[in-house]
Amino acid sequence: MTNYKTGQSAAKSLLMVFFIILSLFVIYPLVYLVSASFSPGNSIADIDIQPFAKGITTEHFQYIFFKTDYKLWFLNTLQIATVTTIVTMFVTALSAYVFSRFTFPFKKHLLMSLLILQIFPSFVGMIAIYVILLRVGGFDTLWGLELVYIAGNIPYNCWMVKSYIDTIPKSLDEAARIDGASHFRIFRQIIMPVARPIMIFLGITSFTGPWMDFIFPKMVLRSADKQTLALGLFSFVTDKKNDFTSFCAGSLFIAIPFVIFFIFTQKAMMMSMGAAAVKE
Repeated sequence: MTNYKTGQSAAKSLLMVFFIILSLFVIYPLVYLVSASFSPGNSIADIDIQPFAKGITTEHFQYIFFKTDYKLWFLNTLQIATVTTIVTMFVTALSAYVFSRFTFPFKKHLLMSLLILQIFPSFVGMIAIYVILLRVGGFDTLWGLELVYIAGNIPYNCWMVKSYIDTIPKSLDEAARIDGASHFRIFRQIIMPVARPIMIFLGITSFTGPWMDFIFPKMVLRSADKQTLALGLFSFVTDKKNDFTSFCAGSLFIAIPFVIFFIFTQKAMMMSMGAAAVKE
């Protein structure tokens, strides 16, 4: 019995050491990013492997705020992410409700089409997207990029929200319909409050997609006043420029509000991923 307890204690100690080492591997890059943001110098060669070994300076933050278009990049990205999130949530929720509660011709075919569209990677249709935006006048515009994100978000999210709404008892709809409620009122006052966890999760994922995406902004946007955060920060670390510390400062600043947002919404995310509505 004593040998068993000793072995169990040794196993726990080894497991604890393993997780501590793993945590250090995860945390060190974040600490290195913060250190680089406040370190003197510009290139990555100027940064010591030991965090904050060469002192602390705020000149990089002053540079990105007062000598670059960082604030404009931030506003452009915020607009794209916000509009994408709002439209995606509304269209997806309404579509999912229709697919879940109504029967109409070609319903299964349409659902299968949404699923098939999600199978192919988004970059497969980049040439088609480029041509369509060019012909409708959406090339080099923020609304054109928003249209790309919205169209890419709807197929899979419609399936996800529909699956969640399917778990909501239809007896709630029938009771409300007996009281004279319209379909839209049922959707707004009954379905959406119950589906709140999955809608919050949808809002978070829809916002994070365009927040730091690089591929589609690089393809769609060309003008300097239309740049996003990803494009603007990338300009700091190109072949002709090696301003790594300013890149870290910009990355750190945009990560802070996002982390705060995640902290306040993580409970709702866990509810949407681990809980479901009452089933019939």
